[in-house]
Amino acid sequence: MEFIEKIREGYAAFGAYQTWYRVTGDLNSGRTPLVIIHGGPGCTHDYVDAFKDVAASGHAVIHYDQLGNGRSTHLPDKDPSFWTVELFLAELDNLLDHLQISDNYAILGQSWGGMLGSEHAIRQPKGLRAFIPANSPTCMRTWVSEANRLRKLLPEGVHETLLKHEAAGTYQDPEYLATSRIFYDHHVCRVNPWPEEVARTFAQVDSDPTVYHAMSGPTEFHVIGSLKDWKSIGRLSKINVPTLVISGRHDEATPLVVKPFLDEIADVRWALFEDSSHMPHVEERQACMGTVVKFLDEACAVPRAALKAG
Repeated sequence: MEFIEKIREGYAAFGAYQTWYRVTGDLNSGRTPLVIIHGGPGCTHDYVDAFKDVAASGHAVIHYDQLGNGRSTHLPDKDPSFWTVELFLAELDNLLDHLQISDNYAILGQSWGGMLGSEHAIRQPKGLRAFIPANSPTCMRTWVSEANRLRKLLPEGVHETLLKHEAAGTYQDPEYLATSRIFYDHHVCRVNPWPEEVARTFAQVDSDPTVYHAMSGPTEFHVIGSLKDWKSIGRLSKINVPTLVISGRHDEATPLVVKPFLDEIADVRWALFEDSSHMPHVEERQACMGTVVKFLDEACAVPRAALKAG
């Protein structure tokens, strides 16, 4: 029998603002729901839309657009200092409460979403059952140094062209944009042409780059925003739930980038997708979804009541 998606959309009031969300599946199925945290900071849910496939397993899937992005409230006039990790942690908590799942949920954070998810999991919230950091940094300085290493391995002239424009600050120069795309095609998404939902996210970032520029920078590999010194290294041991690390063989989140997850988290496993870069969920969609479902079924198998009793 074919799985028929049950989908509902809505808005969670977050102070004076609105957080858009979508639930695929039944939150009352008896299986732990999965919250998807998109990357950026400043992207949208579109490029991680594929994770809705997980709902066929009985785990409802919640997508949302973080404040300042997508279908949530845009605030292009806010000072860069407004956009903080704490703001987005509060928004996540607010959404969990709004959906009434704060006592039983799992998180999958992709790229920046995994950074935010790490900060959330480090606080050891009582309702968190499992954590999946997908293609995520643990230290932005390592991320940047690895990106520079990968850039130097690209065709001759790519790294030098990028350096020239970064020194001049000419990030919108057509040459810089075209050369950046070479890096993206190698290490961000190797599906050519990009799937429509991936292209849609990048188009939305271009139309309102407020959050991305404030916290990250002009590109994936030139991080000059407020997150440039961020790291979770040394704190990841506080994560006390089963954790699945996802990355791709050609990922900008290289093995060195994700290694602290594996070194510091007690209950951890690693899925490395051989034919993927930064987006195994679109590059190896079926295999990625199967891996996520298997992990969730194992990690969330113990009923919540039994955990409380224990």
